[in-house]
Amino acid sequence: MLLQNRESLHVASNLPDALAALHDLGPEGAPIAGATWIMRAPIRQEGFAKAYVALTRIPDLRQCDINAEDIVIGACVTHDELAHALAGLADLKVLADAAARSANPAIRRVATVGGNLCSFDFAAADLVCALLCLDATVELRSRQGSDRMSIEQFLEQRLTIEPGTLIARVIVRRRPRRSAHVRLPLRKAGDYPVAIVSMAITSGCGDAAETVSIAVGSVERQARRWARLEADVTGKTLSAERIGELAEAYAGDFTGRDDIDAPGWYRVKVLPSLVRRAARELTGLG
Repeated sequence: MLLQNRESLHVASNLPDALAALHDLGPEGAPIAGATWIMRAPIRQEGFAKAYVALTRIPDLRQCDINAEDIVIGACVTHDELAHALAGLADLKVLADAAARSANPAIRRVATVGGNLCSFDFAAADLVCALLCLDATVELRSRQGSDRMSIEQFLEQRLTIEPGTLIARVIVRRRPRRSAHVRLPLRKAGDYPVAIVSMAITSGCGDAAETVSIAVGSVERQARRWARLEADVTGKTLSAERIGELAEAYAGDFTGRDDIDAPGWYRVKVLPSLVRRAARELTGLG
């Protein structure tokens, strides 16, 4: 049973209730929502927290608000809910596809946005890669108040965030962009991807790309932006072959992680082909 070693499970009715409970529990407590990562803790030889605060009944964390300026995603929005909410929004296709293709249908119905971001030892998180590509902002809440930081800052600091703090919302500014999310699983049925590439561009003068954002996931222990590749294609016409050649030349920017599903060298080797696929999708050639 998932929480057989727990001392308590507090089901929070609202956000202040959850924050108060987490504050009182301190380092012995942890938030829980979909639990798709927590339930596999024994497989990773990790223990459970002594107490959990359930967040799924908090309306504020279940909302996905979409307007002309931005989208605001509650931490307990599931992958499935997010994919449906963003369907048909061209500027957010990378995030919609990341949510719709991750894991398998059963997991997508319960796994949450906040859980995906907080699973620091989960290298193959699709949403993390897509949100990096979109320059998302993370809103944290605690009894002391709220704080916002870029998703890159959050990923760097998430292991040192004070107990009693939780992700409340993720905010993505809307822009006239095109985007794509490509991944390579070893098989089709719910495998974790060997490598992930999320790419977004905004158009400038003529066919030139005014901005280019490229995030890589599952290759290393933590997803990150491919800054050197971005810099060399920004301001130029996006060509799948040219960006693929650059990706091959710059592949040494990554040190692939070895794991049971794939060796590190293979993760790096497939990156240029995924970059080409994303570029073809953005240029209408794929």
